[in-house]
Amino acid sequence: MSSEKKYWRSVEELDTNNPVIEQIHQNEFVDKLPTLYSGEHEFLSNQEAMEESATTRRDFLKYVGFTTAAAALAACEGPVHKAIPYVVLPEQIRPGIPDYYATTMADGFDFASVLVKTREGRPIRVENNREAAYRGCGNARVQASVLSMYDSLRAKNPQKGTENITWDTLDSAVVKALADAAAQEKQIVLLTGTLASPSTENLIKEFTEKYPTAKHVTYDAVSEEAAVLAFEKKYGIRALANYDFSKAQVIVSFAADFIADWQGGYEEEYAKGRIPTKEGRMSKHFQFESNMSLSGANADERVALKPALLKVALAKFYGYLTGKTVGGSLPERVEAAVKKAAEQVKKAGSKAVVVTGIQEVNAQSLVLEINEELLHSAAFDPAHPVYIRQGNAAALKQLLTDMNAGKVGVLIMNNVNPLYTLAASDALAFESGLAKVGTSVDFSLRADETALKATYLAAAPHYLESWGDVRMRIDYYSLMQPTIRPLFDTRQFQEALLKWSGKDANYYEYIKAFWKANVLAEGDAWEKAQHDGFYRKEVALLGEKPEALDTTAMIAALTAAPAEGFELTLYTKTGLGDGQQANNPWLQELPDPITRVSWDNYLTMSAADAKELGIKNWHVANGALDGDYAQIQVGDVSLKVPVLIQPGQAKGSVGLAFGYGRKAAMKKEMQIGVNAYAFYNNLNNVQPVASIKKAEGTHEYACIQLHNTLMGRGDIVKETSLEEFLTKDAHQWNKKPEVSLDHKEVKATSVTLWKEFDNSTGHFFNLSIDLNACTGCGACVIACHAENNVPVVGKSEVRRSRDMHWLRIDRYYSSEETFEGDNQKVEGISGLGASLSTFGEMETPSDNPQVVFQPVMCQQCNNAPCETVCPVGATSHGVQGQNHMAYNRCVGTRYCANNCPYKVRRFNWFLYSNNNEFDYHMNDDYGKMVLNPDVVVRSRGVMEKCSFCIQETQAVILRAKRENRQVKVGEFNDACACAAACGTGAMTFGDMNNPEDPIVELSKNDRMYHLLEHIGTRPNVFYQVKVRNND
Repeated sequence: MSSEKKYWRSVEELDTNNPVIEQIHQNEFVDKLPTLYSGEHEFLSNQEAMEESATTRRDFLKYVGFTTAAAALAACEGPVHKAIPYVVLPEQIRPGIPDYYATTMADGFDFASVLVKTREGRPIRVENNREAAYRGCGNARVQASVLSMYDSLRAKNPQKGTENITWDTLDSAVVKALADAAAQEKQIVLLTGTLASPSTENLIKEFTEKYPTAKHVTYDAVSEEAAVLAFEKKYGIRALANYDFSKAQVIVSFAADFIADWQGGYEEEYAKGRIPTKEGRMSKHFQFESNMSLSGANADERVALKPALLKVALAKFYGYLTGKTVGGSLPERVEAAVKKAAEQVKKAGSKAVVVTGIQEVNAQSLVLEINEELLHSAAFDPAHPVYIRQGNAAALKQLLTDMNAGKVGVLIMNNVNPLYTLAASDALAFESGLAKVGTSVDFSLRADETALKATYLAAAPHYLESWGDVRMRIDYYSLMQPTIRPLFDTRQFQEALLKWSGKDANYYEYIKAFWKANVLAEGDAWEKAQHDGFYRKEVALLGEKPEALDTTAMIAALTAAPAEGFELTLYTKTGLGDGQQANNPWLQELPDPITRVSWDNYLTMSAADAKELGIKNWHVANGALDGDYAQIQVGDVSLKVPVLIQPGQAKGSVGLAFGYGRKAAMKKEMQIGVNAYAFYNNLNNVQPVASIKKAEGTHEYACIQLHNTLMGRGDIVKETSLEEFLTKDAHQWNKKPEVSLDHKEVKATSVTLWKEFDNSTGHFFNLSIDLNACTGCGACVIACHAENNVPVVGKSEVRRSRDMHWLRIDRYYSSEETFEGDNQKVEGISGLGASLSTFGEMETPSDNPQVVFQPVMCQQCNNAPCETVCPVGATSHGVQGQNHMAYNRCVGTRYCANNCPYKVRRFNWFLYSNNNEFDYHMNDDYGKMVLNPDVVVRSRGVMEKCSFCIQETQAVILRAKRENRQVKVGEFNDACACAAACGTGAMTFGDMNNPEDPIVELSKNDRMYHLLEHIGTRPNVFYQVKVRNND
């Protein structure tokens, strides 16, 4: 029966005599379609021309289809031989189906072989290339690099000063300047970051042959030159040693944060040796350091001491290994720890390895001698040196002198920003010298501090728009290929060198020819290398075993009188690294894994030192963290910096992160922090502090975790020792919660008021998280952002606890020296008064605490408390185990968030897209290009959370169905963004109904437990008990 009801859009429609309403009814489109084009296509907006045109509707649709396809097919810089309209669908492209390209990220600081996911010719996510033989897993910065390509403040064309120019104009000016410099015998200098590119190095060689006064200077913003010089001194090659921590049973580190950024990071290999087996296989890790680092947080035994004492500790360690008497003094507890570490290393022999981050050649050389001559370490691999750090401080110093002497006629810079990254005095010398250079050209992604002072800004493409090659290790080559045609009028540094050298070939042709002549073995195809993204080629570089070096002078230098007073340790944070991607809002909002603070850098200081200086941190009424400032002076430079009291910071030392304080080509919201490079004298990360005192003012932090300890709550993070794991029954160290049923103790999980779901048919998804393998690196957090269009909310909203991360990595400190000590303290509580006082004490972390990381996302509970309280049925349980969210049903009551015991639901307090109050990537057209079209962008008033990447798991199922096969083992793991991004293997996602899936075996492991298991939610996320290899 038809309804007689009438509906209207406004009250004006009730007036039947209104002429405006009648006109609206007659017009389907109130406004004219925005079809204004220039030139020959003006007919689209010309009504008369359209009416007179003989173009049929079918032809018109072909034209529209052609323009869409032309944009999508432009995935490579190489020549396009043909373009096919979508009305005749090309085989290579399927709308809605992603394409993947193997490429390489190499920005001079981060190097990784990756896969890039594109949708209709638009890169939207960077993933790990697990087939790569070396560095196939990217850190958080690598994962986030796709967003940096869509930065709306990138340089869009070449410029002279503030004036836009053409490339022809730039070419003419530079070629003339090069000729003039050569005629006047002035220097032509190519100043670049570490390229590690064999084809580029060959191209530079050819360029210097054409211009004999030309030379190449390599400058790394964050230097590893001490290690490079030590390796060169020992082995005759300017490179770094290679390590495989999976082969080490004992690891001793002196200030080397090898899990994070030390020599590129080695967390993947490290994690392989940290997962305990019943055969007793698990590495032992000692860490001696000043700042609390990721490596220190994951160590079995950590010792905090000042940088000056670190050198003495290394020398003493060598003495205990060799039986020699070494001078210098250490605190008693430190001396005992050094002796213990040496004894364990001697016992392990070749299965031990020693590393150091001390930026002195003597320290680096001594470690090479220990690994090569004393231990013959299996984890130490000098035969396959690494080329990812090539900075030359002496050459840079000479360049500054030559520039100020007027000896440099042309300076061509690529991927460097010296006016930001040099120490304050050197930056002033560079700026004054730059003014004396005849012609300077800066190839840069944006108009940064240096580009603004150069004669010409040469707009450079992003690595996802570029061709290139990289030789990260002597035997490992990788290719960089474009995944999209350049968004702007940009040109690669190499293309310019070819043109200015008078060569006709483009860089793609040059690389291909170079590889065929110098890299690929006979019979190996270029196409296969391009498809795989990498190529292995064994090279016998090292000949006879090098002679042992005399360590006497090394020991004497290391044990010289330690520095008095405070020392500053400069370091790189997991988020911003050296600061190249400071424009990236994902990385700015990524909480630091140790401090849990985003949108800031700060001076880390021990509680004891802060108390002496009268410096405090405190919580304000809304729970946010505030703190005092300090005025710190290093040499002649003084900065006012906020202070964060950091558990585990060595007394007498402070820390400050690089990468902040940038202003040029940055949105206002991201112009935050202070520039730590100002203190980076002589490219040494340790600097003596001239003075430090409390300063006026209060700083507001964006800290997302305000409770720092577990206070003995062992059901959140379960842990045990390796000895207990090997010798005791699992029920003793992984006790399951019990309840009373009919006066009998039964497992809590066996009792439920809920109707059971039948998960035995189809797919049933679970996620395993191994607390031993999780290092807290944050790559999973960024991958989740990219895959699921998670918005960035900014510092002020994070302070209000309104961050939108679907996945958080909780970090807990022990309030005693160990978590076991916490548990024993809780067990000893007797009475209410003792309970209140003891738990109050346990809220404060230890001065040198143990640390544990725990990733927490929606636990996809089978008995989900959120589902029962939703009044509109916006959240419900799925047959595959997920807890679903129907966004268009949600009315924002937030009952589900209140009822969630894991606090993993996120509420959209505002509209975060197309909103000038949140001027990040979702507020401009370029930034929106990174959005995943398979995931809706949520609106204001809607609750959201982890979905187990349901759009990807369904795509896997449909692909298998279309190909008439079963889902392969591992396909689901690669579909879930966090598990796919995890380089350490801490996260494993899979189908519990597939007996061959690794998730099934993990669910049966003795270490398996559920978070808050006693409340009976029966999650589909489970954890593996943390095992520590301590005595």
